[in-house]
Amino acid sequence: QVQLVESGGGLVQAGGSLRLSCVASGNFFATYAMGWYRQAAGKQRELVASITNTGITEYADSVKGRFTISRVSAQNTVILQMNSLESEDTAVYFCSADVVVAEYWGQGTQVTVSS
Repeated sequence: QVQLVESGGGLVQAGGSLRLSCVASGNFFATYAMGWYRQAAGKQRELVASITNTGITEYADSVKGRFTISRVSAQNTVILQMNSLESEDTAVYFCSADVVVAEYWGQGTQVTVSS
């Protein structure tokens, strides 16, 4: 069982920045593939960014060049740095951990971008 706790969401004006953090429990964080997803009201959950255990990253086209995912294995933490935020980025953001045999989710953190 892996527990994930997100933090860093909030209200920000368009063009601003937010930094989301996700701390994972357990001793095997370095082996997990991690991801950030988001779900806007009335829409399906979508992948925002992911990072493998070797540091390979992928981004949704809508956030390329604006968002950066990184991981700090010594702190069991994955970070999503979000710059140049747009109103379309408003959503609940979820952290995920892929441990091959299972996928775990955090409780989510709200990001609201005002225009």
